[in-house]
Amino acid sequence: MLPCSEACERNKAPILKVLKEVFAASKFVLEIGSGTGQHAVYFAANLPHLIWQPSDQPGALDWVTDRLRLEGPENANMPLALDVRNHPWDVSADSVFSANTLHIMSWQEVEQFFLRVDEVLQQPGRLCVYGPFRYDGVYTSESNARFDQSLRAQDKKMGIRSFEEVDNLARESGLSLIADYPMPANNQILVWQR
Repeated sequence: MLPCSEACERNKAPILKVLKEVFAASKFVLEIGSGTGQHAVYFAANLPHLIWQPSDQPGALDWVTDRLRLEGPENANMPLALDVRNHPWDVSADSVFSANTLHIMSWQEVEQFFLRVDEVLQQPGRLCVYGPFRYDGVYTSESNARFDQSLRAQDKKMGIRSFEEVDNLARESGLSLIADYPMPANNQILVWQR
């Protein structure tokens, strides 16, 4: 029995609507933090013009591998073992996607995330990140404030990230913000381009 994330099921269609626009000219998308593989299968099937490359930490590949073997379309590759704390990554992409990862990483891992993206993203590549953010220190909703408290109670290194701090890391990696899409459930899709 494959694991199923209810959040993935709820958010995949709204995310796809944005990705169809953002990745319209993309040929190879690296997904960082593929988890259960639900997004990989769904987005690859609905974006047949590109190759979808899932990845996750070395010890977390079983779920996405099993799902791709059972359900994966032809344009979804088997996952790569990638850890933001280790480099170099032996992959190159014209686009990078990551969903619900930055708030479960430590801040040092978020910094490493942007360094790794800088290494693998081709010119004029796009980085697309989905998840909750704070703006000018303010949560976009009371539920996000409670979510942040619950994350920090689990591990003080986790937490909803500041948009301004994340955008600064992106700019230091040679990326410019080109879009900020408000999404359901008080999330955002941030899109940067090299």
